[in-house]
Amino acid sequence: MLKFKKHSLVGYSLFWVAAALVLVSCGEQEVMQPSSQQLRPVTGSGSLAEFSARVHEETLGNGLRIIVKEDHRSPVVVSQVWYKVGSSYEPEGITGVSHVLEHMMFKGTDVYGPNEVSQIIAANGGSENAFTGYDYTAYFQQWEKSRLPLSFEIESNRMQNLLLSKDEFIKEIEVVKEERRMRTDDNPDAWLYEQFGFEAWQVSPYGQPIIGWRKDLDSMAVADLADWYERYYAPNNATVVVVGDVIPDEVFELAEEWFGALEPSQVELNNPPPEPRFASGRDKTVERIARVPSFIRGYYVPVISADNPKDWEPYALEVLVYVLDGGQSARFEKTLVRKQQLAASIWTSYDATTRLDGLITFGGSPSQGVSTDELIAGLEEQLSLVRSAPVSQLELDRVKAQLKAADVFERDSVFYQAMKIGRLVTIGLNWELEETRLEKISTVTPEQVMAVAKKYLVANNATTVKLSPKESNPEDTINVGEGA
Repeated sequence: MLKFKKHSLVGYSLFWVAAALVLVSCGEQEVMQPSSQQLRPVTGSGSLAEFSARVHEETLGNGLRIIVKEDHRSPVVVSQVWYKVGSSYEPEGITGVSHVLEHMMFKGTDVYGPNEVSQIIAANGGSENAFTGYDYTAYFQQWEKSRLPLSFEIESNRMQNLLLSKDEFIKEIEVVKEERRMRTDDNPDAWLYEQFGFEAWQVSPYGQPIIGWRKDLDSMAVADLADWYERYYAPNNATVVVVGDVIPDEVFELAEEWFGALEPSQVELNNPPPEPRFASGRDKTVERIARVPSFIRGYYVPVISADNPKDWEPYALEVLVYVLDGGQSARFEKTLVRKQQLAASIWTSYDATTRLDGLITFGGSPSQGVSTDELIAGLEEQLSLVRSAPVSQLELDRVKAQLKAADVFERDSVFYQAMKIGRLVTIGLNWELEETRLEKISTVTPEQVMAVAKKYLVANNATTVKLSPKESNPEDTINVGEGA
């Protein structure tokens, strides 16, 4: 058993401790919200000044960042601890280590046994969980506001006092492998997305799955987790976000009490080189047992950057996504699905808040009797239209209204308010972007939407991976987890 005790904390009691129960599948896109409280709806986003007045920040002497946002509509609080480490930090050979360590964070500390604190969380009426993404790993609890000291006691203890039992690791690594088999290996859509990532990203660590390649999970040892924990689980590599019915000064005092004595670490910087651009687009077809054909096409695009916070392109790309695929009134649904009946399903994805450059991706499955190439040709026709002419003002107004409505609904959840703040600061952006994002989107013009489409949605900037179904054969083995 490997025992970590960088700093010994005293005064713990079983009644005052809790922990987060790990998600069985902890991908960035699979975060689960705890049971939401019934809150009065937010009637508007308010001004940046009003927003800033409700958000307070302090940094402890050991480097731990504390951000508190007041929301007094209901007597609940959510506490989240965000670590600046995820799968994009992982070198070849130990992919998935961030996610496996997240599982092991629930297997005991110097004070509490495996899963012991989850029982205490339940007894106190709380909900708890954790998630791993490309750029972060986070742990949270949500409950009645007087229980906030429990959250801080839990997280301060396991930030530097984790026990890594070999016996527990042997059991838990099998849980992760089964998760991979169930969520990826046996799911043609997820498997295709993994193959697409491997093909699209030649240098960027975004090309490796959050859950890890199968060969790396097979060879992983508890010592790999111990090294990862020593490197990245430290107060100067973490942010605590608290949102709810709290008094900021009281939260800061509580944070100093529980986290202030923890020792900082020498955190390794991780800045992978930029993804190279290619002279022409890339196309690949993969085969596996599946019921229907499908495809994914991605284009390299920029994201919101702290180095260039006034850049308008990511906001124009967000609007473009909604113009093409923002509900029943969007172009893909109206044309590719209903009018031309080329697509049985069609989807679009773009995340403007990642620490490395990203992709705008399109994917789907053709209708019966339609080939994948015919659907891709229909997609390309729609992209050529946004490249050649500005979108209408009516479309632009609809999209901006949709984005504002989504923002308003998210503010009804203290969990997602904290989630947005934690995610932004962990990838190096300012939490104020939560409020200024809508203002910047509101200034996007039809000409800017056309400009980003013309600049980025072009053939030599694209990677396409198509899935061709094959018949089942008992002797077949699907080569997964190797990017093949």
